[in-house]
Amino acid sequence: MSKHTFLRLVRAVARFVLRLIARIEIIGSINHQAGGFIITGNHVGRLEAFLVILLAERDDVVLILAEKYKKYAFWRYVARKVDGIWINRFDADFAALRVVLKRLQNGEVLAVAPEGTRSPTEALLPGRPGAAYLAAKSGLPIIPIGVTGTEDRVVKHRLKRLQRLDITARVGTPYHLPPMPKAGRDAWLAAQTDEIMCQIAALLPPDHRGVYADHPRLHALLLERGSPFAEDQAHGIAAPAPASV
Repeated sequence: MSKHTFLRLVRAVARFVLRLIARIEIIGSINHQAGGFIITGNHVGRLEAFLVILLAERDDVVLILAEKYKKYAFWRYVARKVDGIWINRFDADFAALRVVLKRLQNGEVLAVAPEGTRSPTEALLPGRPGAAYLAAKSGLPIIPIGVTGTEDRVVKHRLKRLQRLDITARVGTPYHLPPMPKAGRDAWLAAQTDEIMCQIAALLPPDHRGVYADHPRLHALLLERGSPFAEDQAHGIAAPAPASV
């Protein structure tokens, strides 16, 4: 079975299972169907991987797997079928990043959680610089996504009681990072990682924004674009302008 056939099978199964167990609201859409792009999102549960595969609607998605799963035969099989890339999440794994970058430059699509791991608090953790590095080096657009309702705790609680999940995925406006400078790269990557995380935070309710809740860049984005969340509106942030027809 080819990678494309396998991914289409996974997508079909994911679509069936998610429709069975969840009510899914998708606000916005991913229109970059040609060429490469990078999807960045929060990570609070295992279901997000299936949701992103559905949203991307592409068979050339670069799938990154954490090294800790390499000891399991099932995940080794999946990695082989989808041409997945193993990565050490806690060190600067430049060898893996170079492989990902080459595939992005060939027009493939990457979906990544910049935090590098599921958040045990269900709110944003500090981002890691890998996503900013790849976006800057590739020059590709970044599409931010904020997802709620996929929290592992919520999924287990509701499914045990045979209750359907309520999942919301908000897709933000694509944007680019500036080229990476030759000097001061560590500070620059830290600043651009904050940009990536604040773009995600702006798509999440206040209780999911975690360490970025009080970040000045997040506040600027909310003032510029508005917020659909009542908590923000109660603090003087306007509602988003109606979408043009």
